[in-house]
Amino acid sequence: MTPKTTRPTRARPRNPSHRATRPAARAKKQNEPSALVVGLTGPNASGKGEVAKFLATHGFSVCSLSDVVREEATRRGLDHSRDNLIRIGVDLRASGGTGALARHILPQLHGRAVVDSIRNPGEVDVLRTLPRFVLLGVDAPQPLRFERSARRGRLGDGATLEEFARKEALENSETEAGQQLVKTLALADAVVFNDGTIDALHVKVRNALRLRRFRLGGT
Repeated sequence: MTPKTTRPTRARPRNPSHRATRPAARAKKQNEPSALVVGLTGPNASGKGEVAKFLATHGFSVCSLSDVVREEATRRGLDHSRDNLIRIGVDLRASGGTGALARHILPQLHGRAVVDSIRNPGEVDVLRTLPRFVLLGVDAPQPLRFERSARRGRLGDGATLEEFARKEALENSETEAGQQLVKTLALADAVVFNDGTIDALHVKVRNALRLRRFRLGGT
């Protein structure tokens, strides 16, 4: 009896197109991270708070370095006037280093987060240690910012355009621990000019983040 011969089985070839698409898909996934910390800097009443609110509607948690200063003002029994907050901010940076306020909120930053009210280059240095951080500047003409400031009626902003401008000049301190708004704004990865409608501001923010390979929902 002749023994049966079995035909050797061939390994099924892989689909070359399947093999080629997997690395591409993996790269695409890596280029679209879900985690991002957006820092906001810019002069008084430029619209940083509005940008923070907009990002909050897209799942970002919001932290403010000003809240750290307000908590300290409350602890000291002081009101939250602009002059008091500036002075306390300088004290905290002088005693804890120029990045002290940013280090204070680092444990709160997870996933998508916004850090508002960045006013010193030392704070930027601390936040740039995060895996993915974008510093977004928000600016607007001074007369327009004064109008917005007058409407919100925050204590100590200045009752006239001249007083508003004078206070702003004093805030651009050369002291290392002071507020250095101009120097900090110059470090921004992108600057949006908030000189139009709120909808226009939102579009500018979307575009600025898209250029840094981060898309908000609905874009």
